[in-house]
Amino acid sequence: YIVIVIFITVFFTIRTLEERAKRLFGTKGKTLDQIDPSLFTKAKTGKGLHDGTDRHKEIANLEAQIYHTSELLGTQRAQTRENVERKLARTAEELEEEEEVEQYSESESDDDGEEGVLYNPKNLPLGWDGKPIPYWLYKLHGLNIYYDCEICGNYSYRGPKAFQRHFAEWRHAHGMRCLGIPNTAHFANVTKIKDALSLWDKLKDSKTKERFDSDAEEEFEDSFGNVVNRKVYDDLRKQGLL
Repeated sequence: YIVIVIFITVFFTIRTLEERAKRLFGTKGKTLDQIDPSLFTKAKTGKGLHDGTDRHKEIANLEAQIYHTSELLGTQRAQTRENVERKLARTAEELEEEEEVEQYSESESDDDGEEGVLYNPKNLPLGWDGKPIPYWLYKLHGLNIYYDCEICGNYSYRGPKAFQRHFAEWRHAHGMRCLGIPNTAHFANVTKIKDALSLWDKLKDSKTKERFDSDAEEEFEDSFGNVVNRKVYDDLRKQGLL
C-alpha cells in the first residue's frame, strides 16, 4: 500500500515537470509574436485557482496517508529489521538446526499437535500455542545454558533470566536460612555454600570492626586537661590519680 501511494505522488510530480518542460521547449528560437498565446501565463480565475488547490490537497492527502501508514507499521518494521540482523549474525549450523525444527513443526497439523506427541528433538520450551518456540528465540534468551545453585540443593535453572530471578525466590531464601545467613544483596550471584559462608564471616568481621567500642573510643578528660579513653580513665580513677 505504501509503495502504491508513493508511486502516485511521484507520478503527479513528474507529470507536472514534463508539462512545464514541453511548454518551455515550445518557445525555443521563437519571438514573442511567434509563440502560441496558449503558452503565456493567464490570469488565474476562480475555477483555475480552485483546480490548483484541489491538486495540492490531493498531494497533501497522499503524503498524510504515507506518514500515517509508516507510523502504524513502525513496530513491524523495527521487528523485521531486528529479525533480519539476527539471522545475519547466526552461524550456518544454527540456521540448519532452525530450518530442521521449522520443517517438522510445519508438517504437523493442528489436530496432530493437540492429540499426538509434538516432535521436539532439542527439548525446546513450549510457547503460548503449545508448540516449541523458534530455535533463534531459544538461543537469544540463553535457554540452552543451565546454571546450578548448590544453596538451592543443586537445582538447575535454565537461562540467565531465570537464574537471576531465583535469588529472590523461596527456594534460595530457604537455603540461605538453613545456613544461618541473611538473604541480602551482598550474596547476589553466590551459589556455592563455601563461598556464602566465607563471605558471611568477612561481613561479620567488618561489622565487628565498625562497631563502636566504648572502652577504646569513648574519650574523657582528667583534672590536668589530658584526653584519655574510658579504660585509662577508669584505671586512673581507681588508683586515685585524678
